[in-house]
Formats: sequence, structure tokens, C-alpha cells
Amino acid sequence: MDKRHAAARFRERLTALQAGAGLTQTALAQAIGIDRSALSQLTSGAGPRLPRAETVLAIAARFQVSADWLLGLSDDRSGTTQALNAVETEAALDDESRTAMERWHHEAQGHKVRYVPAQLPDLMRTPTVIAFQAQSSEQERQRLQAQTVRRLHFSRMPESDIEMCMPFQTLELFAEGRGVWRDLPASDRAAQLDHIAATVAELYPAFRMYLFDGRSRFAPPMTLFGYVRAAVYAGEIYLHIRSRVLIHELARGFDGHIRAASIHAHEAADWVRSLGVTPD
Repeated sequence: MDKRHAAARFRERLTALQAGAGLTQTALAQAIGIDRSALSQLTSGAGPRLPRAETVLAIAARFQVSADWLLGLSDDRSGTTQALNAVETEAALDDESRTAMERWHHEAQGHKVRYVPAQLPDLMRTPTVIAFQAQSSEQERQRLQAQTVRRLHFSRMPESDIEMCMPFQTLELFAEGRGVWRDLPASDRAAQLDHIAATVAELYPAFRMYLFDGRSRFAPPMTLFGYVRAAVYAGEIYLHIRSRVLIHELARGFDGHIRAASIHAHEAADWVRSLGVTPD
């Protein structure tokens, strides 16, 4: 299909979606994040104009259709098949006990990384906390320590651009020694919080930590590597996502956590320092 026919099919299908949703030109432009004038150029039929890739993805996400259908490359309107083919599982550890996450971080150099940790930020764990987490296995302790060193090295690289979000209650529970942190001595908890605060201060602004209220928002443990791939942590496996539509949706949710943050990046280090550690 040549560009003229693809543009015509796109206009036809976008117009049908707009009419079906009862949206005005202005409302549609706002919904997909472009100027009304840019939308008018796409729908006017004045020339064989195709939308930018991010616009196609925004429209596909808004109306829950496939990008290929929008562009006339497929008659399958649903994005289900496309999404299923772009989501797969991958073991958290390979045969050499390396994490898939470490490999993806290496491949993502130059891309913005968005990150929601499962517990404490991996790159900021102290050796004492790592030993506490891996009490049953010396091999696991060594693996976690090496992983922390490598992740911190990645975060210190000049081209790194990392945003991290998590509930502030996660750090409050740690300071109080509750949940999985029960029996971790207060002195070790205090040292860990001091280390987090110092690392956040050192890496800012290339590394930005935002803390939101976990009572009003939920974010699964995940990492977004630009718009190339995303990984949602599910214990022994990752859900490895390569669908750009799904990645854009996850990124939109992550950005929502940042907008709703109670503690912003420039305040994070001081807030962590202010946490009171519950004595033993």
C-alpha cells in the first residue's frame, strides 16, 4: 500500500472512531496529546499526510485498536493478538545466575529508565541489608551484592537518566522494622536509610526519586527502558513487554505517579534523612 492509500485509510478509520466516540475535534486532539491544528491536517485529506508514530500509538491506546489496523495494514481491529505476541515471560535468572534485568539495563544505555522497586532500591542496598535478605544462601548474598554494585555503576554513568517511584510507606515500614524487616537491628536500618539518602543526593538530578502515597495509588514492581521494552517483576519471572502501545500505557501510569508524588525528587534525600528509626 502506497503512502496516499495508507493516509486515506488512516483518515477514514480515525474519522469513524471519532464519530463513534462522539468526540469533537478539540476533544480528540486533547485525548491523544496533539494540537487541534495538527489533527485537522491529518483528517483534512489535503495531502498524503501520515501521522507520527507516537500519534498512532496514542490513538490506538485511546480507542483500544491496533496500530496496524489504523494504518490499513491489517483488517484485525483488535490489538489483542498484537499484544499477546509482544508479551512473554522470562526467567529472572539465567543459567549463570545473571538477571535478565541487568542485561536489559546494559542494552538500554542512552534511554530513559523508569523504575518501581519491589522493596528497597536495588542499587542502594547496604551489604548488611543484602546479607539479611539472603540469610539462607551465601551464593545468593554474593549474587545480590554483585547485582547492587553493577546497578549502582550503571546509575553513575554520564548518560544515565533514571526516574524511580515508590510508596513512601515502604520506607516508613523499613524505618520501623516492620514486615519483612522485623529482626533487622535499628542500627542497620539507620545505616541503610543514611546510605539511601546519600546516594540519592549524589546521583541527583540524573537519578530522581519520587515518593507517592501508597494508600491512594498502586504501582507493580516494574522497569521501563525508554519505549523499547518494559519488565514487570513477578517473583521468579519477569513479564517482558515489547508492545509499544502497552509500554506507552505503562509510562503514562508511571508519569501519573510522579504527578501525584507527595515527595518530589529535590526533596527525597532530606525526607529519607528525616525518618525516625524505631529502636529495637
